[in-house]
Amino acid sequence: MSENEKNKNRIIEITTELLKEHKGDTRKITSRLIAERAHIGLGSINYFFGSKDNLITECIQKTINRMLVGFTPYITDSSKDDGLSDKSRLISWASQTFDFLFENQEIANISILSDMENYSLNSNSVYTQRGFAFAIRNNQNEEIKKLLAFILVSAMQTAFLAKNIGTELLGYDLYSKEQRDLFISDIVTMLLHGADNKEASADEI
Repeated sequence: MSENEKNKNRIIEITTELLKEHKGDTRKITSRLIAERAHIGLGSINYFFGSKDNLITECIQKTINRMLVGFTPYITDSSKDDGLSDKSRLISWASQTFDFLFENQEIANISILSDMENYSLNSNSVYTQRGFAFAIRNNQNEEIKKLLAFILVSAMQTAFLAKNIGTELLGYDLYSKEQRDLFISDIVTMLLHGADNKEASADEI
């Protein structure tokens, strides 16, 4: 590994530590603080990342990616039996992701809004969709899997952003773990039931 790569990784490591230390409040994380903690020159942040905001975005992406890999890895054998139904598997993965958003609200807020401003195939949103698609293993073609995952992730992100009016808007108190789980269960049930109907309708044509 080159010296530049070591310095870049060091900056990411320190910034990630500061994000955790300050609970995602980026206002408390200055470029000078990062540079002092990482023992690098202040200009190195702009040199490697262009700006502090770009650096923080990259750190948040890596943090969320590590969380997702824990239960949505790019496995080589997605057909391996884990004893779960598609519904149970998708509810489990989606609930873990939803909990992560609420346990890391500042980081999640930055990540979601950043993706919405610059949606790309490398964004956390798309990575999450691809992961969720692995949970759907039976009776669905690939296009429907992608659509289901896209709708589910979009619903979760919008609900998260609207969490302060969740009870009035959706009928769920999303600050309650029990209510969040119910929201995910209801959404997944409706999506999979609708997908089954779509497949049935296509077979009749």
